[in-house]
Amino acid sequence: MSKVITSRSEDYSQWYNDIVRKANLADHSAVRGCMVIKPYGFGIWENMKSQLDKMFKETGHTNAYFPLFIPKSFLSKEAEHVEGFAKECAVVTHHRLMNDPVSGGVVVDPAARLEEELIVRPTSETIIWNTYRDWINSYRDLPLLINQWANVVRWEMRTRLFLRTAEFLWQEGHTAHATSEEAIQETLTILDLYARFAEEYMAMPVIKGVKSANERFAGAVDTYTIEGLMQDGKALQAGTSHFLGQNFAKAFDVKFLNENQKQEYVWATSWGVSTRLMGGLIMTHSDDQGLVVPPRLAQTQVVIVPIPKPGTEIDEAAEKIMKALKAKGISVKYDTDAKKRPGFKFAEHEMHGIPVRIGIGKRDLENGQVEIARRDTGEKSSHNLESVADHIENLLEEIQNNLFNRALKFRDEHITRVDTFEEFKSILESKGGFLSAHWDGTTETEVKIKELTKATLRCIPLDAEAEEGKCILTGKPSGKRVLFAKAY
Repeated sequence: MSKVITSRSEDYSQWYNDIVRKANLADHSAVRGCMVIKPYGFGIWENMKSQLDKMFKETGHTNAYFPLFIPKSFLSKEAEHVEGFAKECAVVTHHRLMNDPVSGGVVVDPAARLEEELIVRPTSETIIWNTYRDWINSYRDLPLLINQWANVVRWEMRTRLFLRTAEFLWQEGHTAHATSEEAIQETLTILDLYARFAEEYMAMPVIKGVKSANERFAGAVDTYTIEGLMQDGKALQAGTSHFLGQNFAKAFDVKFLNENQKQEYVWATSWGVSTRLMGGLIMTHSDDQGLVVPPRLAQTQVVIVPIPKPGTEIDEAAEKIMKALKAKGISVKYDTDAKKRPGFKFAEHEMHGIPVRIGIGKRDLENGQVEIARRDTGEKSSHNLESVADHIENLLEEIQNNLFNRALKFRDEHITRVDTFEEFKSILESKGGFLSAHWDGTTETEVKIKELTKATLRCIPLDAEAEEGKCILTGKPSGKRVLFAKAY
């Protein structure tokens, strides 16, 4: 089965595509740049969504839904916002088709042109803040903490399944507050929530930081980010949280009566993660044998394979194990497909990244044991049948922790301090990863570095310590190090 996967060392990009297709995660669609998320891939995304949704609600947020279509005039109300998204917008101009008497097909009815064009949602700040104007009147209406699970469209020219598609799934939070301090705290609370989800559930270590002015979200005062590092040494922006100040409140005239009976504009945030996380999960953990899924997000955590085929004794043992595992909240599947040999099943389940495989044969039962194989290391061992559920419960946690620690070790080994531009270029090409370097704080220098190396300023780490130095490109003074990397 692994022969159908290109090795990472041979062609990392093709390896990624092979994993997505062969592990039945997603496929290309008839619409250019859009993807079909297959049931197995969607099951993992549902687990991500379920856990994130629980975390949002635990922090006081509620879900709502806003329209897919946004009047064109809404986007023009916030200048930076429209400039940031204008080149990616899909536009609806007509509302009706008609039969074509010439070709026999259908054409757009020229008489059905809309009075105002509609933008297919690239993000929802404008439609939501237009709505919030009717919802917010007094300080008693604040804070307003709302999240939306939706799809968005950004007309990308170069696409890759999960990582960059014209349409993708995501959540977007949009909150309103009485003070800037509350809004900034909300932004950081969500940043911490995203980091906790990435590390505790995806087993993907991330660096929390703030974006440069050049990289921040269009219309934001500050953009905070979590940045992961993939196995090919490229960074992945895994989630962002934006402090919007009063920009959108002023654009849409959203005011409230404060406790002193004075009118004020509200303070805003927005934040989101998307199906791009699926790409991050794949590239953080998977190997040349296929997908590797952290147990806390796996659709199936344990699979039981009868050797060589199902039988009464084996079926009874499997049923007993499944009952014990399900009682512990562990998802388990018994593979009874008689058309496939055990070896093929092993490779298939390995391809799908199922964390633990149990093999049961008659000889195993005679010895009161089962064979256990773990996906993260490939190690096999025998374990007592009677206590196998307890063992697997602990083993799943061990696998979860091992995946995180392995990824953390790789990430930390690929953060390199550089002090000259020559060193910067050399490390970037030979080793990759995050380059910790001094920068003079100007957009001009940031853009020039990108032009010369294709590396972008990923973030200014929140835990970056003050350190006097000189910019690697201009030699101008710098007060702290920032992180550069090539990125997805």
